[in-house]
Amino acid sequence: MATNPSWLLQSYPSAMPTAENWALEERPIPEAADGELLVKTLWLSVDPYMRGRISPAKNYAAGFKLGDLMRGGGIGEVMISESPDFKPGDIVMSDHFGWQPFSVVPAASAEPVTTTDAPMQSALSYLGMPGLTAYFALLKTGRPRVGETVLISAAAGAVGQIAGQIARIKGFDPVAVAGSDEKLEWCKELGYRTGVNHRTSADLVADVATACPSGVDVFVDNTAGPIHDAAMLNLNTFGRVVVVGTIALADRFDQPDIGLRHLRRTLITRARIEGFLLDDHEREYETAIAALLSWYKQGLLQTREDVAEGIEAVPHAFVRMLKGENFGKQLVKL
Repeated sequence: MATNPSWLLQSYPSAMPTAENWALEERPIPEAADGELLVKTLWLSVDPYMRGRISPAKNYAAGFKLGDLMRGGGIGEVMISESPDFKPGDIVMSDHFGWQPFSVVPAASAEPVTTTDAPMQSALSYLGMPGLTAYFALLKTGRPRVGETVLISAAAGAVGQIAGQIARIKGFDPVAVAGSDEKLEWCKELGYRTGVNHRTSADLVADVATACPSGVDVFVDNTAGPIHDAAMLNLNTFGRVVVVGTIALADRFDQPDIGLRHLRRTLITRARIEGFLLDDHEREYETAIAALLSWYKQGLLQTREDVAEGIEAVPHAFVRMLKGENFGKQLVKL
């Protein structure tokens, strides 16, 4: 390839992002300097956290400036290595992949990917950030007890589909909130006891109450918005709310989330509401990955992928994921 088509951020979205917020620019293939790897991209991951990085507002991760190359998680083959830790032909994962066919990534950010135990793209799914998020958000932050009801929003998404299965494996009572009947059927196949379609519900509070007749003990919140309100109004005494994501706010990211105020409810239930960031659990990654891989090998863990094809598809895949149109983990295959 003589050129390297690359997606650059050309405007900050004020509402739901569209593909027009990026421009595809032909660039030369970059050269690796000392301590870097030139990699050919095989898979790219688009994830909800990236919505915060295309806003000028302050966020927990550094944002992109206008004109910057978009970057995120990916898997690729090392073409040229300027590091003693890797050689050409190695398959590596990093969160420094550009939205482009060839990227230079710091060797320090790269991890080898083996393909003997699971498909390579699983390192971006149930053996990567989504699986680890589900594991730690549920077990370490939510801390359910056997038999307790765990309500999970975006239950058919990359994190939700894994969290529900971990809840089933551990003897909890998982209940799904998803955006279609088809997604809810998939959730039930995974082991969710029942679920609520938030797009067709006329009374979300009542429907959550019906699905959770004993109340909600732990709420894994991947969405915010009205689903959060419905969970709070069904929360049991000493309930736990784990705030993992706010994808329901993708169309108004820089504006206040106007809704019910739950301070009285929090006081009465003595609830614990805690924000979740995966990086806080880095020391325990190996333990979690070993558990997830073991469950996968035992046939206890299923996953679904939503795969777009080609570099031209990357921003479109990102936007459809923000809209909840994906079914399972959203990936792009190059």
